[in-house]
Amino acid sequence: MPAFLFAMPSNVALHDYNSLSKVNLRTNDKDAKSLLFYFGSKVKTSKATIIKNALPYDSKLGYGFDVNSASNVDMNANSFSITKPTYFSVKVPEGNYQIEVVLGNADNASNVTIKAESRRLMLREFPIEKGQKVTKTFNVNVRNIKIDDKTNISLKDREKEIFNWDDKLTIEFLGEVTVQSIQITPKDNLTVVYLAGDSTVTDQDVEPWASWGQFITSYFDDTVVVANYAYSGSSLSSFKAANRLKKILSQIKKGDYLFVEFGHNDEKIKGAGNGPWESYSDLLTEFVQSAKDKGAIPVLVTPTQRRFFNENGTLKATHGEFPDAMRAVAQKNNIALIDITKMTTTLYEAWGDEVSRKAFVQYPANTFLGQEKALDDNTHFNSFGANEIALCVLKGIRELDIPLLKQIKKETPDYNPNQPNYISSWTLLMSARFEIAKPDGN
Repeated sequence: MPAFLFAMPSNVALHDYNSLSKVNLRTNDKDAKSLLFYFGSKVKTSKATIIKNALPYDSKLGYGFDVNSASNVDMNANSFSITKPTYFSVKVPEGNYQIEVVLGNADNASNVTIKAESRRLMLREFPIEKGQKVTKTFNVNVRNIKIDDKTNISLKDREKEIFNWDDKLTIEFLGEVTVQSIQITPKDNLTVVYLAGDSTVTDQDVEPWASWGQFITSYFDDTVVVANYAYSGSSLSSFKAANRLKKILSQIKKGDYLFVEFGHNDEKIKGAGNGPWESYSDLLTEFVQSAKDKGAIPVLVTPTQRRFFNENGTLKATHGEFPDAMRAVAQKNNIALIDITKMTTTLYEAWGDEVSRKAFVQYPANTFLGQEKALDDNTHFNSFGANEIALCVLKGIRELDIPLLKQIKKETPDYNPNQPNYISSWTLLMSARFEIAKPDGN
């Protein structure tokens, strides 16, 4: 079991969706059943479930403030307010959901950050003036391990208690936040961006680890949802063996996307038939063809570079021929390709050896509670680095002739790896859950 610092999610027994019969179901204009929650001690309405007290999450009730964070909540007349990381969870079945959160306080200004499930960034430090009422909308993919009556995804032990794989939708609020209501609506007509990859892509459940897959979520408009099936330590072969590709193919539809980024762990597999031009190329071809057969659009993403510099300030190429093999598969099969290997080479060299450390999990001892030794990782990103890689991926999408480029939020800035951002301009409140042990893979 991973050793968590600060709060841990409580162990929640699985119950079926019938427990939500106690929650008021509201029908919207498109006849999709919504869960609507109003907060406040003096709220009166028949249109929603009213939460008047800071109720801890109850699996039988099907909702509540989770991860021992109910004590952080101050209930107002028509809202709740927090200044410490707070989690609100609702038990829902597998599916894609659009979340509408009404925010604002008549007495104070707010600065709101929202993450969902395993720290997928939805809203970053959004300022709200005193007296202003704002509605923010974002989409969240909720999933389980079940594929059919006989087949499940195989999870690693350290995955079994993370938010991505429980039976709830969890929303994390950070900053000075006042919430008036939360509406959760099933959405079947979203463009789904499925991610298949390793620890550089996955939703890292705990701080200070982060990956681009959980940051790209905040840059798409409300017609897109990201379903991130990547996991730490995975290769193409182990991803397939764990039935994750099978799960994706059981749900992916025409017009969806499958982004595939592997290499870090594939290159460690030895033996006859393995290597960039054999099993790696064959499996890449299988992944992209399987998506095409479903009418989806596959996109290959070459692996992010490791942060290893030569003495002359250039970056060492540690992936061997694997990026070239992926490029060849893309060209041979007419598949869209985003060359993150090249972009991260440019990016890290633009920062230089010392400055680039600020994008990775490199912290002196005692930066975090219980961290007795320095963290010195040259593969895994912190939130700043993960966001920079997400911007690289978005740059790649914009350079491809695929419809997804039109679904990037208009306010998303253009990005040039030759002129990267610096950590001095980056702020993001950390979640309250930490783990010192590094993710699997390297």
